[in-house]
Amino acid sequence: MSFSSSQLLFLSTLLLGTTLSISSTSWFGAWVGLELNLLSFIPLISTKNNQYSSEAALKYFLIQALGSSMIIMSASLMLLLEDKASFLTITALLLKSGAAPFHFWFPSVMEGLQWPQAIFLMTVQKIAPMSLLSYLSLDHTTPILTTAIILSALVGAIGGMNQTLLRKIMAYSSINHMSWMMAAILISETSWLLYFMFYSVISSSIALLFNHQEAFHILHIFNHTNSSSQLKLLIFMSLLSLGGLPPFTGFIPKWFIIQEMISAGSFFVLAVLLTSALITLFYYLRISMSAITISSPKTKWSSKTSHSSYLTPSLLWLNSFGLLTPSLMVLII
Repeated sequence: MSFSSSQLLFLSTLLLGTTLSISSTSWFGAWVGLELNLLSFIPLISTKNNQYSSEAALKYFLIQALGSSMIIMSASLMLLLEDKASFLTITALLLKSGAAPFHFWFPSVMEGLQWPQAIFLMTVQKIAPMSLLSYLSLDHTTPILTTAIILSALVGAIGGMNQTLLRKIMAYSSINHMSWMMAAILISETSWLLYFMFYSVISSSIALLFNHQEAFHILHIFNHTNSSSQLKLLIFMSLLSLGGLPPFTGFIPKWFIIQEMISAGSFFVLAVLLTSALITLFYYLRISMSAITISSPKTKWSSKTSHSSYLTPSLLWLNSFGLLTPSLMVLII
C-alpha cells in the first residue's frame, strides 16, 4: 500500500479534518472539519485502476453533502426546536457513518474502492460522525438510537448472507459492527473507543490480507490459498476474530459490551446483537472453511502468495491476543 505525494497531502488534510471535527466546540467547527474530511477523501477514492471509482466518488460526495446540509440545518434549529433538531442531527450522523436505516450507499461505495481506500472508509471516516454522536445528549433520543442499533444489527447480519463479493461482505460486516459501537455509545465514551480500536485493527488486517492477495471475490480466496496452509490458517483466524468468536481478539470488546448491557438491563437489544453476531459468523465461516477444505487448480492471479511471510506471524499474533486476555487480567488484578 503506497501513496504518492499528492495522496499524502490529501491524507494529511483528511486527518486534519477529522481532528478538527472531534475537537471543535461548536457545530460550525464540526461542520468545517467534516467538509474538509469529505473534500480530502474524494481524491483518494478516484483512481485510474478501478473503473467504478468515479461512480463511488460521486455517490460518496452526494451522500456526505446531504449529511452536512442536514447538520447545518439542525444546528440552526437548535435554538428553536431542540428535540427535532437533535433528531435531525442524529439522522445526519447516522447517514454519514453508514448505519441502518441509512446504509443504502455504503455497500455500493465500498464495491467501487480499492482495499486501501476501503480501510479508510471502514475506520477513519467513522471517527468524526461517531464522536459527534457520542457528544450529543441522548436522554430523549435514546429510542431513535436503539432503533438504529437493532436495524444495523439485522441489516448487517442478513445483508451479507447472499453476498459473494468480499468488499460487500466487509461493508455489511461494518454495518453490523456499527450496531455494537452505537450500543457502546449508550454506555460510555470509553466503551465505544475501545470497541472501535479493536474493530479498526482487525478489519484493517483482513483488508490488508485481501489486498495482498488481490482478492475481491470468494473464488479468488479458493485459488490463492491452494498451496499455502499459512494463508488458510490466517484467513480462518482473522475472520473468526472479526466475528467475535471467543477466545480470539475480536471477542474482547464484545465481552465488555455484553457485561455492561447486562448490568444496564438492556436484554432485548443484547439478544438482537448476539443473534446478529451468530449470523455474521455464518458467512465468515462460509469464506474460511471453504478456503480450507476446497482445492482448485492454480490460475494466473495466484502468483503473489509467496511473499506473505511477513504478514503471517504478525496477524496470527494479533488475532491470538485474545487467548492471553484472562492471564493479563489476573496479573493486573
